[in-house]
Amino acid sequence: MNRITYFSLLIVLTFALLRCVNAPVPVPVAPVENGQGVESLLLKDYRPVSVYKTVRTKIEKAKYPVIDMHSHTYALSEGGIDQAIKNMDAVGISKTIILTKSYGAAFDSIYAAYAPYGDRFEIWCGIDYSGYDKPGYGPAAVAELERCYKVGARGVGELSDKGSGLDKNGNPEDKLHLNDPRLDGLLQKCAELGMAINIHVAEPIWMYLPMDEHNDGLMNAFDWRLDNKPGIIDHQGMVDILASAVRRHPNTTFIACHYANLSYDLNQLGELLSALPNLYVDNGARYAEVGPIPRAASDFYEAFQDRIFYGTDMGHDVDMYRMTIRQLETEDEHFYGHDQYGYHWALNGMGLSDEVLRKIYFENANRLFGGPNQ
Repeated sequence: MNRITYFSLLIVLTFALLRCVNAPVPVPVAPVENGQGVESLLLKDYRPVSVYKTVRTKIEKAKYPVIDMHSHTYALSEGGIDQAIKNMDAVGISKTIILTKSYGAAFDSIYAAYAPYGDRFEIWCGIDYSGYDKPGYGPAAVAELERCYKVGARGVGELSDKGSGLDKNGNPEDKLHLNDPRLDGLLQKCAELGMAINIHVAEPIWMYLPMDEHNDGLMNAFDWRLDNKPGIIDHQGMVDILASAVRRHPNTTFIACHYANLSYDLNQLGELLSALPNLYVDNGARYAEVGPIPRAASDFYEAFQDRIFYGTDMGHDVDMYRMTIRQLETEDEHFYGHDQYGYHWALNGMGLSDEVLRKIYFENANRLFGGPNQ
């Protein structure tokens, strides 16, 4: 080997050694609970824990008595209603509205189960859509509505239309929506009987967006996605149908549950409420959706404090109630509700004033529908 070749080889070996010395040392990946490395952690398993040292308020009971305007037949099991009342008492729920969606024998059975508990529950019925796509639909459904009222129903709901029509078992070629003239007699009868209508329109906007890296509600949106459902009316179309129906029946009271699924655009929701005096909203099962925007949500509550009802739509669990109360009453920041909601983002309290709390908790419901003495 000549001297030039020797020095060339020495230079190559020196640089190779330096690269080895300066190369980053592989860091072992810490295992997660399921034993996999973090590089294999799935989005659905992501459970962040807040590191912020901020105020953490322990909530036991609501400041004022509460009427829960949005619940269902979660407690219909042996001992279930008794336990539901114990949980309600623990957090200050004085009365719960049970939205049965039912009519006929099913409604009668549900009503009979709750009737012994007096004014702790109020039972609402559904609408019979049978034969809506046949000539002559309407009178029989109105008669059944009146019968349910005589049994004890005091409102109607939860009706639901996520874009494919109110009757999920109906004629797919003839979809029935809330503003359909075939429902005019029923909605008018509701006005005559003083029965408000709780209506679920659309779904949160994330369910309509592409299921990709830009969808910040992806964890929940994917389970309830509508972006892949052909033939449905889109989000704005359903909001327009709601507005059309409410405008068509000015003497009927409508409650668009879940903020009419406009929690992402409270300005638009405010415009609807301003234009339609017979429209109200409940906040049931949409606490997470406004959790990231506490200032905007608080401003909305302040502006429309006479038009909003407290609701849950999430069972009768004590921790669930306390989480909703914490979000409404406190100014706590950046806390999580993984056990209650399906989103990965942090929540924040709205810190609503006492005046607003009293209204959304019970005064608005009492004013429109009556209730236990507070």
